[in-house]
Amino acid sequence: MSNVALVVGASGITGSNLAEKLIAEGWVTYGLARNPNTDIAGLHPVQADLLDVNSLEKALSGVSATHVFITTWMRKDTEVENIKFNSLMVRNLLTVLSQKQSVKHVALVTGLKHYLGPFDAYAKSGTLPEIPVREEHPRLEIENFYYAQEDEVYAAAARDGFTWSIHRPHTVIGRAVGNMMNMGTTLAVYASICKETGRPFRWPGSAAQWNGLSDVTDARILAEQLLWAATTKAAANQAFNITNGDVFRWSWLWKELAAWFDVVPAGFDGDIHPLEAEMARDHVLWKEMAEKHGLIESDLARLASAWHTDLDLGRPIEVMTDMSKSRKLGFTAYKSTRDSFYELFETLRSERLIP
Repeated sequence: MSNVALVVGASGITGSNLAEKLIAEGWVTYGLARNPNTDIAGLHPVQADLLDVNSLEKALSGVSATHVFITTWMRKDTEVENIKFNSLMVRNLLTVLSQKQSVKHVALVTGLKHYLGPFDAYAKSGTLPEIPVREEHPRLEIENFYYAQEDEVYAAAARDGFTWSIHRPHTVIGRAVGNMMNMGTTLAVYASICKETGRPFRWPGSAAQWNGLSDVTDARILAEQLLWAATTKAAANQAFNITNGDVFRWSWLWKELAAWFDVVPAGFDGDIHPLEAEMARDHVLWKEMAEKHGLIESDLARLASAWHTDLDLGRPIEVMTDMSKSRKLGFTAYKSTRDSFYELFETLRSERLIP
């Protein structure tokens, strides 16, 4: 049987980049979402609600996927609700797919909240891991919807006999509109507003993040690891961290990002200045900028996810990721983080998402 991929969450940063990679490699690729992405040439869109089994059964009736890539999640008000709904989405999907017995491999994308804790207790005292984070670190003794998602994959694999892989990126940098965790575009929009208004490009986060070492994950590097793990026998039934492969300090990168936009950088000044508050009154301004510069998206909320950027940049510790595990098994892809941001900014500008 030829490789038939089902990318769940194909309209997001991770899913869209993965779909493009799979199609380029000759895979038959289906993209499942509530509002499917129709911009990717060669992608077969599938519209379905992961919380509705009947919707899934109908939408997937003609799809015999060999490889399933789960790249989506749903944010709720509490971690109890996050666990309930996100585990149910995975369970429903794998239960429906089980009927055809076509699945060979399931990949689940989670993230560093596996080590840092969920949103309710994110990187707070008592939950802080040893840095750099490594895949063998035990689960935290607190509830976490990532663990619940993993357990659904493990249970379905035991039932149906497919292999699995878990992928834990740091902050994912890539193009997407309407995404809830989108630091790259958020910073591009913030810098564009600073340029328009003459405001300084002010660091919004903590001293630990400003001064400490960090890393991020280009969406295209994540796509490469997903494909590698799905097709490499030695990678079966394992969890992997995934980052670009370099490290940096925000005290350096912040000036590099400011230089690209030709704005004045302002570093850590002793206080945290959350972007959510900084950009709270910029919605009308962005609409005016969209009209002035001929931008195709005038809704600031569909481009910027300041709340999530604040979580990442406001951490009280430096956070780095150990990549030894997949490197030792032969995964050697690398990406310069400065290039990740610059290439994203160029894409956003060429597509008229930023001025």
